[in-house]
Amino acid sequence: MKPYKGFEPKWVKEEAPKNSLRSIYRWGDPKFVKYPKESLYNLMKKEFDLKDEDFKDYKGTIGFEEVKDLRKPNIDKIHIDNLTKIVGKDNISLEDYDRLQVSYGKTAYDIMRMREHKFDSLPDVVLYPSSTKEIEEIVNYATKEKIPLYVYGGGSSVTRGVEPTLGGISLDLRKNYNKVISFNEIDQTITVESGMSGPKLEETLNNAIKLFNAKRNYTCGHFPQSFEYSSVGGWVVTRGAGQNSTYYGKIEDLVTKQVYATPIGTIKTSPYPREATGPSLNQIMIGSEGTFGVLCEVTLRIFRFMPENRKRFSFMFKNWETAMDAAREMMQKECGFSSVFRLSDQEETSLMMRLYNVDDTPLEGIMNALGYKDMERCLFLGFTDGEKGYSKNVYKNIKRIARKYKGLSLTGYVCKSWEKGRFTDPYLRDTLMDFGIVTDTMECSVNWSNMEDVHLSVREVCKKHPHTVVTTHMSHCYPQGANLYFIFITPMTDSEEFRKYHASILDAILRSGAAISHHHGIGKFFGPWLKSYTGEKEFGVYRALKDYFDKDYMMNPGGTLGLDLSEDSRHHK
Repeated sequence: MKPYKGFEPKWVKEEAPKNSLRSIYRWGDPKFVKYPKESLYNLMKKEFDLKDEDFKDYKGTIGFEEVKDLRKPNIDKIHIDNLTKIVGKDNISLEDYDRLQVSYGKTAYDIMRMREHKFDSLPDVVLYPSSTKEIEEIVNYATKEKIPLYVYGGGSSVTRGVEPTLGGISLDLRKNYNKVISFNEIDQTITVESGMSGPKLEETLNNAIKLFNAKRNYTCGHFPQSFEYSSVGGWVVTRGAGQNSTYYGKIEDLVTKQVYATPIGTIKTSPYPREATGPSLNQIMIGSEGTFGVLCEVTLRIFRFMPENRKRFSFMFKNWETAMDAAREMMQKECGFSSVFRLSDQEETSLMMRLYNVDDTPLEGIMNALGYKDMERCLFLGFTDGEKGYSKNVYKNIKRIARKYKGLSLTGYVCKSWEKGRFTDPYLRDTLMDFGIVTDTMECSVNWSNMEDVHLSVREVCKKHPHTVVTTHMSHCYPQGANLYFIFITPMTDSEEFRKYHASILDAILRSGAAISHHHGIGKFFGPWLKSYTGEKEFGVYRALKDYFDKDYMMNPGGTLGLDLSEDSRHHK
């Protein structure tokens, strides 16, 4: 990054100290730092009505303090002794740092509370199981002794999905439970333990020839923005989606078999690609977010790894309405789907041009000269995957439709810039929050017919907070609709103020008629809205399943999926 010519805030660029609070709440690689370039910093000052003086001092702690003196574990010694017999003395911890490390996810509300030292959710003990048998024994023990049980996979939840609100046990799957169980090239599947991380899964598949003596290398095709720090199990239990899902599908399209340790015993789903044997048990268990039991083993469809066939593209449209029409025709033309399929609205496009350095290239002048004006124009980008002829044909049809709607080709440059930064953008949040600027996201699922109504109504509520930047993009697209993804950036330092603001946006999504989540899941954060979204009788199906699997409500209790909430704490339309 170019050095600042003017004033530069004292961005925290050094690695967080070992055992520090910041090492827990900051995103990702402890040695990687990302901060705004100077033009983006100047834009922020203008949008947020701030001056250089506002960036001379940090707003509160930057988290370099050591984690210590937290609430003491509240669990009988006999339980510790019995759990130690299951996992071994090296795989159990009551230490403050280990307990806090698995207590929160990555929504801004989690991070703000930690910055404020509001440690209101802590497990009493952390276990690091090494096998499915151990997890089954832990579930049996927790059920028998009525001890709340939570699971921590990668910790990237933005819905308070992993938060141990009632204490008890937290299973940290990262350390030991992350292995390949089997690889089947004939069926084109891989079975893994649920704690396996995204990068480890992809690296394994990309090296299938070497590792499994396979005929070719493979890919899972599932790349959420949290890819580097999320787990396969987390993808499954929240119905996650990767950025390439328009071609490969969401996680529920990729799963063929699951194994769960539940309070009533081990549940195994069948491994077949399709079956007509009543309601799908696979789909019943996907999205259960640990409320029925602990997901242990997952079998996934895999795909041939052919990155050499990828076609990258980007087009600029003159306005959002035209861009939406073009995107819908691309999805409904029945000529195949691209892998990444992303359309940004006016405000996000303006920000992306700066974030990905397009404003420093001749493209900026060309666009302005041709009438593609800032805060009106909309960026569409993506790439195709698959067999060479297929990939080429999909790109050819997308290009033809884009030209029909006056889309200006920006070649693959912008797409490559986005691709380079798509997993590192979350690092910006830490540097901005040091100065009292919070960033978070909300997303929902819409049909083409109500897309613009939802887009406008949700943005209107987001903008009610003063000096707020709200960007929106369409992603994870289908012939019938798409996901709308809202990113809001605003000056705010108080976690309770953020909670109320977040609730107002969720209320707006519910009122708009959109699905309140497309791929983030529900967790405890969205739980109060779920019954109103599904309907009372429909929600009763979830409750019946919960009563069957976990009658004492010990699996991920405290509001997950809204299953154990009082009626007074629910939100209504």
